[in-house]
Amino acid sequence: MKAQIGIVVVMTFHVIVGRGATATRTAQHLADDGERVRMISRTGGGPEHPLVERVAADATDTDRLTRLAEGADTLFTTAAPPYHTWPEQFPVLSASLLTAVKRTGASYVMLGNLYGYGPVDQPIRPDFPLAATGPKGRARARVWEEAAASGAKVTEVRASQFYGAGAFSVFSLMVQRQVLEGRFALVPQEPDVPHSYSAIGDTARTLVAAGRNEQAYGRAWHAPTSTLSVRDLAGRLAELAGAPEPRLEELTERDMTLLALNDPFWAEFHEVLIKPGHPFVVDHSATEKILGVSATPVDDVLREVI
Repeated sequence: MKAQIGIVVVMTFHVIVGRGATATRTAQHLADDGERVRMISRTGGGPEHPLVERVAADATDTDRLTRLAEGADTLFTTAAPPYHTWPEQFPVLSASLLTAVKRTGASYVMLGNLYGYGPVDQPIRPDFPLAATGPKGRARARVWEEAAASGAKVTEVRASQFYGAGAFSVFSLMVQRQVLEGRFALVPQEPDVPHSYSAIGDTARTLVAAGRNEQAYGRAWHAPTSTLSVRDLAGRLAELAGAPEPRLEELTERDMTLLALNDPFWAEFHEVLIKPGHPFVVDHSATEKILGVSATPVDDVLREVI
């Protein structure tokens, strides 16, 4: 977006911290609209685009982050520490990001998730209390609570389990490849219980829409979701790809305990398991009504994956 002042053209400038699929799609949306983007990550990754500058930097280096964010209209963050280190490392990362925002005066758009709510037995709305008691849920809740209380102009987009091209999630890691290759899949959730999924592209569009809408600030929003069981989602993927009917089975707690002996991810996963038999459903109606972002049809998201 460009604003013309007399004969001077001013190009809107944004900073994105992170380089994953959601960060990449967010950068592409902004750049395709003619807005300049600086992507910051430890590796300096990001999409190839004439309006996207990629910078290798550690976001916990607050002084350097501040210099890189000077002049930005908006700072988006999609970054997160390694899963099993959230309680220790998220406070460090979020404090650095928040300090840079306060120093530069940039608007602040955060990508969050749903862990902060804790166990919920009904469709989750973004105005629900952040009542999680486990370490990862509390870590995510504190990130928002501290930002919201800071006086910064801030909003958070909370996504459910990701799916779509480039997604990094239980579905993409433990189901997607197995289904496409006709192999058996073990999943840490009940295969036939409904679950809400957020498409990468929809999440990115929500981040952009929230950053541009003054009504978005001071509150949280849910990325649009599609709700179906993992077996149904795997079945749609298989049908579209011409793959055999998926073979899925739930991982037991004993399985995850054994896996945790070699990978700390699994030791941490118990905290966020959903109660047996309980659907996990997200209400994103406010996002549709106010931000104008709806869920992309499931088949369209899966065709992009294929």
